[in-house]
Amino acid sequence: MADSLDLLNSISGLVSTPSTKKRIRIFLNQIPAIFKNSEAYEEFALQLVDIIFSTLFIYDDRGSREAVDNVIIKALSEITFMKSFAAALVQSMEKQSKFHTRVGCYRLLKWSCLLVYSQFSTISKNAFSRLGSAQATLIHILMEGSFRERRACKQTFFHLLSQSADICKMYIDEVNDTRIPYKDAPELLTLLLEFSNTLPPLFENFKPTFLDLYVNSVLNAREKPTKNLSEAFRPLFGHMLHDDLQSVVVPSSVKMLKRNPEIVLDSVSFCLQSVTLDLSKYAIEILSVVSPQARHTDENRRIGALAIVRCLAGKSSNPDTLEAMFNNVKAVIGGSEGRLAFPYQRIGMFNMMQELAHAPEGKRICSLSQLVCSFLLSCYRGEGNEEVKLAILSAIAAWAARSSDSIQPELLSLFTSGLKEKETLRRGHLRCLHVISKNSDVVARISSLLVPLIQLVKTGFTKAVQRLDGMYALLLVGKIMAIDIKAEETVSKEKIWSLVSQNEPSIVPVSMASKLSVEDCIACLDLFEVLLVEHSRRVLDTFSVQLLSQPLLFFLCHPSWDVRRFACSAVGKLVAGAPELSEALLLEFANFLSTVGEKLHFSKISDTENSLDSQIPHLLSTEVLVKSLFVISRVATITTSRDSFLIMLCSHHPCLVGTAKRDSIWKRVNKCLQAHGLSFIGTVSTNIENLCKGILGPQGLMNTAIDRREAAIYSLCTLMTIAPKEVYTEFEKHFENTSDRHSHNMLSENDIQIFQTPEGMLSSEQGVYVAESISSSISKESKKNSSSNNSIRREPTSRESSGLGKKDAGKFAKKPDKGKTAKEEARELLLREEASIREKVRKIQKNLSLMLRALGELAISNTIFAHSQLSSMVKFVDPLLRSPIVNDVAYETLVKLSRCLAPPLCNSALDIATALRIIATDGDHLLLNMIPSVGEAEANGSSSLGILERIVTALSVACRSGSLPIDTFTFIFPIMEKILLSSKKTGLHDDVLRVLYLHMDPLLPLPRLRMLSVLYHVLGVVPAFQGSIGPALNELCLGLRPDEIASALNGVFAKDVHVRIACLKAVKCIPAVASRSLPENVEVATSIWMALHDPEKSVAEIAEDIWDRYGYDFGTDYSGLFKALSHANYNVRLSASEALAAILDEYPDTIQESLSTLFSMYIHDASSGGGTVDAGWFGRQGIALALYSAADVLRTKDLPVVMTFLISRALGDPNSDVRGRMINAGIMIIDKHGRESVSLLFPIFENYLNKKASDEEKYDLVREGVVIFTGALAKHLAMNDPKIDAVVDKLLDVLNTPSEAVQRAVSTCLSPLMQSKQDDGPALVSRLLDQLMKSEKYGERCGAAFGLAGVVKGFGITSLKKYGIASVLRDALADRNSAKCREGALLAFECLCETLGRLFEPYVILMLPLLLVSFSDQVVAVREAAECAARAMMSQLTAQGVKLVLPSLLKVTIISVVTFLII
Repeated sequence: MADSLDLLNSISGLVSTPSTKKRIRIFLNQIPAIFKNSEAYEEFALQLVDIIFSTLFIYDDRGSREAVDNVIIKALSEITFMKSFAAALVQSMEKQSKFHTRVGCYRLLKWSCLLVYSQFSTISKNAFSRLGSAQATLIHILMEGSFRERRACKQTFFHLLSQSADICKMYIDEVNDTRIPYKDAPELLTLLLEFSNTLPPLFENFKPTFLDLYVNSVLNAREKPTKNLSEAFRPLFGHMLHDDLQSVVVPSSVKMLKRNPEIVLDSVSFCLQSVTLDLSKYAIEILSVVSPQARHTDENRRIGALAIVRCLAGKSSNPDTLEAMFNNVKAVIGGSEGRLAFPYQRIGMFNMMQELAHAPEGKRICSLSQLVCSFLLSCYRGEGNEEVKLAILSAIAAWAARSSDSIQPELLSLFTSGLKEKETLRRGHLRCLHVISKNSDVVARISSLLVPLIQLVKTGFTKAVQRLDGMYALLLVGKIMAIDIKAEETVSKEKIWSLVSQNEPSIVPVSMASKLSVEDCIACLDLFEVLLVEHSRRVLDTFSVQLLSQPLLFFLCHPSWDVRRFACSAVGKLVAGAPELSEALLLEFANFLSTVGEKLHFSKISDTENSLDSQIPHLLSTEVLVKSLFVISRVATITTSRDSFLIMLCSHHPCLVGTAKRDSIWKRVNKCLQAHGLSFIGTVSTNIENLCKGILGPQGLMNTAIDRREAAIYSLCTLMTIAPKEVYTEFEKHFENTSDRHSHNMLSENDIQIFQTPEGMLSSEQGVYVAESISSSISKESKKNSSSNNSIRREPTSRESSGLGKKDAGKFAKKPDKGKTAKEEARELLLREEASIREKVRKIQKNLSLMLRALGELAISNTIFAHSQLSSMVKFVDPLLRSPIVNDVAYETLVKLSRCLAPPLCNSALDIATALRIIATDGDHLLLNMIPSVGEAEANGSSSLGILERIVTALSVACRSGSLPIDTFTFIFPIMEKILLSSKKTGLHDDVLRVLYLHMDPLLPLPRLRMLSVLYHVLGVVPAFQGSIGPALNELCLGLRPDEIASALNGVFAKDVHVRIACLKAVKCIPAVASRSLPENVEVATSIWMALHDPEKSVAEIAEDIWDRYGYDFGTDYSGLFKALSHANYNVRLSASEALAAILDEYPDTIQESLSTLFSMYIHDASSGGGTVDAGWFGRQGIALALYSAADVLRTKDLPVVMTFLISRALGDPNSDVRGRMINAGIMIIDKHGRESVSLLFPIFENYLNKKASDEEKYDLVREGVVIFTGALAKHLAMNDPKIDAVVDKLLDVLNTPSEAVQRAVSTCLSPLMQSKQDDGPALVSRLLDQLMKSEKYGERCGAAFGLAGVVKGFGITSLKKYGIASVLRDALADRNSAKCREGALLAFECLCETLGRLFEPYVILMLPLLLVSFSDQVVAVREAAECAARAMMSQLTAQGVKLVLPSLLKVTIISVVTFLII
């Protein structure tokens, strides 16, 4: 028991979950389990009831509700639960009757039906009565709701009654005994009657009961019954027999009509309207008691009595009865029941006479019509009251229209004189003639009235006050013209058409129609019908179709149902007679909807009373507008694209759609058209191109009205569900060809700045105070703006505002206007120019925003199709994400596109769109900064995930069951790409790569080249991924086309060797490479050729195999190689230089042109490095490498050009590295070609060294290089050549240059020249040692060390001892008094080790103890020099040398450790 209660307690906190699955699981599994396992069910019945009722308002889906209902059905088998549930249910029902929430009412009604069906009534009779009363109230509320609510209520209650006949009997008994109060909620009684009608035996059984209820509650009521109560018995009236009427209903009705007629008049009228029996035998009896009410002083009684008379006349088939009724009324008018002294009495009786005209057709109707008309004519002549005369005319009209024989000369004479009466009676005669003319047989009889009618037309359309009379007269003239040719000739002679068109172009102005009565509105419609059906050509040639459509549209949307009903039937006939009217009606309706929308919007946002204009004299309900659209659409020629476009636009107008689904009205229109045999969807499908052009044009998406633009977007969305491919193709074509895209791309920064500048201010004035010009219009605008923006401004004083300062004002008025200054005029001119630019940018912004919004809505409307077109859609959005004017709209569109991704990624649409926006706007560094590095998240203990982490998590979840759809993967790939392009490994790399590895299928249209590129990058950043990335690269390459090979080879430009190897191995997997069917391509050849000359042999070996498969010669296009010389990676520049040298060796004729290209590239790169950052030094270094590599292939005739370039430009390069490599290139060229070119090159060098310098700094740099070149060339001179001494002196001078590259080059040049300087050896060594130990500049001491190493190498290793160099260096190293000596000695040791190599090893062993001591020197420079010397010494040791130095190293190490421990 305790366990069950605990379970219920836990469940009570879970039932509010928004998850439908969890709700169903609770009520289908968990709660039923408690039923089975519980032994003391009674104790927790109340808690279960609370759980059930807590779901009343929060469960809004069908599955959850059905699960709860199933629990209720099972639980009702327990009496305890039934009682608790019934008590709670009745309380909730009674409470709900006060709040009237229909959803709650319906749920409670359904639960109450479940309770009744569970035999609840057998437990307590009183409880059932209370429950039934509550049900009656709920049914009353629901039956006042929408159609669907009424239908659901009826179905639920009928289902209960159908379960058992006893249930229906119980309700009827409760109602009959008044235990269920049905008078205030009669809908329960209606449902009982309707259900009984479905079961004839049941109805016959309870028919007496229902009759008694009707008589007691309605006919014998002490108070007037409600309309709903009277109408509740409608099902009973349809099954009444004569016996029922004669014995029960009629006697009771007559009795009450005599006693309390005001109570039952409406009820009796409704009863007589509803019965299906002939009322001839009851007509006189009822008429006799109704007649006094027809002439009663109370207008409501008169109206009720006339309704009864109309029913009696319409349902009396016996002609004797009708004549008796006429005689009865005639007698009353004649005074049989007393003189009718008051006009309203006589009006009432003549109205009764008019109602008798509703009698059915019969043989004696014609004679009776003549008799009645004669009687009424005599009454008219004897009547003096104008209102009574109008009533008589109405009665004459009703009876004269029944038979043409009633039109006698006396009647025509009446009409002739009546048309000359004053306004009221004249109009009464015209209305009478209008009613009579509805009988086509009568029109010929009244043709004699043509002349006075024409005169009335002239007067009516000339004088505005008689316009309505003119319309009635024109209507009658039109009908007469339709049957009489002579009448038409008469009208033409009188120029009636031109007269009407000049005075009233629309025939019936809307401003006038809004003031007309219902009868007059119907007459106007009749006028349009006559003119446009019978005289369409003449009318259309005279009047504008657009103007004619305006009043027709007004009548279609008229507040009166009678006018709308007549207009609906008239419009069909009008369009049939004038087909061009359909388009005008649709266009006018579209404009009308926009106006209505503006009015509705204004009425919602404005607190003031909304003034309606003549165009919209009254606010219309949505349903009236929708029905009007049905009518117009039904009669429109939807086979034309123009009409179809307008129907689509109108049916999606926000004014109609409101808060419903966008296509709800469209579906109703389409259903309406289908019901009339019109296939609108078929028409739409065949006219997609024209429809889209219309929707995207100025009448649709580009319209100035906001509602029209919304309608266009909604229409496109609907079309997207009908023919998505065709619609998107047209939209794509329109978007691509729109001029606004090009105009947007051509906007300058100045245009954007102007656009962002407020009106009335120049873009150059932002942030600058601008004095106002008093006389300019700009000041007025600024005043207006300042008042609305609460800016600080001096308010006018009370004296100024009240007019007390008239004296001052007069003074100012007398002053002449000085006009504007030239500066002010220039400013105004600039303002106008900027306003024009601002308007242009605003137009571009508006149009592009609309297109982007339409694109997003199209995608959302058909996500499945949009998913397949994501790559196409993104191309419109991505460039505009960087736009300064539409970037926000583009982002919103991107969010909608992201929602079209395959689930569950569509749930992360906002994150994905945000990340893509950041990437597109070059803010990806922000994203990368948010990515945690490996282990960082765990170290920080952060529980919140960043945007990229959330996206990657969603990706991992989406890929659990396999790969993503290709369109989804392509859409989201830029985010994965950006993560993997990080410069370091992040915590997301592993997950992203796992996702990437799932998408390698060679048959899918993947972004393979981008995937290859990003994998190359990852492999370079994280070599540990080589094992997984290598196979992935191979698999990706299986799907590459031949034209993609060049891009796939981009990996050979990577910095890391393993990346280049992986790239080449993957390229071998490309089908075209594997099958040796590569196309000839310069880029492919360049990449393979460079890999073939890679500095790493392993790379070159693989490339050699690919080159063999390529099968073509390289050719003479070296553009790729030249470009690679400027690559950021050194290895690429080196490979390019070697590759260029190799190809020049094969094609020596191209050397001269290639040199020219290299020199031009150098000049270009040198000029691009003018800023603080030298951006072109990579390219210049690559050129130096190329010259170095090409030294072998250069010809003698190329040497002067190359050397001139080096001297004139390269040796003066501002970058020391480039300068050093240029020197090395020159030395290499001299080494290769110096022996045979001494006489050619020496004059060039000497010529430069002898000329004066214009730029001392640059000259010194170049001079150093030239001196080095001279030294390199001097080794090819004869040993006794006197030039050698001069060259050596210059080289020694250049040693003072503080550049390691220069000093190394000089050292290299000195060595070969020492053979000629044997005699000067001691002095040369002494000079260098002195500079090494005593020079004040570090650069000079370092140069002396390089020079000494070069001299020793030239003289030989023995010179160390011969000239005492070793002993001098040892003594200097031990000199504790001079740090310069110690540092210099160490520099010399370093250079000697590098230059002499292993030959210097014996001296290393001897010098090692002193070197180790230098590591603890007090001077930092000495310690650093010792470190460099030690590194150089140890790098040159042989295996035997290592053995010799180890004891000394170990001894020093042990002493250091012991000393540390002692300390």
